[in-house]
Amino acid sequence: MAVDPDLAELGRAVRAERNARHLSQEELAERSGLHRNYVGGIERGERNVGVKALFRIAEGLGIHPAKLLERCAVDGASH
Repeated sequence: MAVDPDLAELGRAVRAERNARHLSQEELAERSGLHRNYVGGIERGERNVGVKALFRIAEGLGIHPAKLLERCAVDGASH
C-alpha cells in the first residue's frame, strides 16, 4: 500500500518535534494517552490521524496543534 504524501509529511513533522524534545515514541505515546504503535504509524505516514489524536499528540509535545500543520505547509510546499 502506498503512503499518502500528506500523511507522510505530517508524520515527519511529528517525528521532528518529538526528536527535538529527545522523546522516544513510547514517551510521546504515554504523554499523549495513545498507543506507541499508533504514534509509530503516524510518524511513518501509515495512519490517517484524527483531529482529537492530533490535539493529544501536540499536548504531549507541549506545542500548539497548528505548529505541526504549519511545519507540513513549509516542509511540504513542493506538492
